Amino acid sequence: MVILGIDASTKTGSVALYDSEIGILSEINANIKLNHSDSLMSIIDMVFSLGKLKPKDIDRVAVSIGPGSFTGIRVGVGTAKGLAFSIGCDIVGVNELDILAYTVSQTSHKIISLIDARKERTYYSVYRYNGDIIEKISEYGVNELRVILEDYKEEKVIFTGDGSITYKKVIDEVMGDNAIYNLKSNSMVRAGIMSEMARKKDPDNLYTMEPYYISKTQAEREKEAREKRLNK
Repeated sequence: MVILGIDASTKTGSVALYDSEIGILSEINANIKLNHSDSLMSIIDMVFSLGKLKPKDIDRVAVSIGPGSFTGIRVGVGTAKGLAFSIGCDIVGVNELDILAYTVSQTSHKIISLIDARKERTYYSVYRYNGDIIEKISEYGVNELRVILEDYKEEKVIFTGDGSITYKKVIDEVMGDNAIYNLKSNSMVRAGIMSEMARKKDPDNLYTMEPYYISKTQAEREKEAREKRLNK
């Protein structure tokens, strides 16, 4: 099975071609300064060129459905859906927090994936290894980082994701020596890893698969605020 993996949920975009028998054929990871809509298709074209494949060779498209940047998620999911439709192949959505947890090698410590949601808030989920299988042991959530850390400050925890880099000082302040950090180069979503995860998942419905935002968009919050004012 050949899978095209696409991630645009955070400022670090990733695209990969993955063969279930060979492994990663090509992968590009880039810290995007501009909107992903300005660069994503160019990166996809380069990945196909490097992997010496064409879109018709793809059996499945894997895409990060969030959480993360609302605009980035929409760009990534929309692009993946368009490609899957035009190619006529399966599509699989994978949660960004799950992908980050898979970047951590087997360990006896809990793993917390953190994605920066700004102003010391993070999207998060907690994981642990059961043998060589990684399990999610909390719900996906978004909260003040200090609130999240309060339940884990007495035990050693491995942190991964851009939230662990952006808010390292906060984590160190609360966790002290109990904070362990994944490599910075691994604290980002890799489309190759996502593709390997996606090969074992059942395909999603192309027409009903939706982004996973967790928190409301700015437009939704503003709409709710207007409705509250009007109802007073």
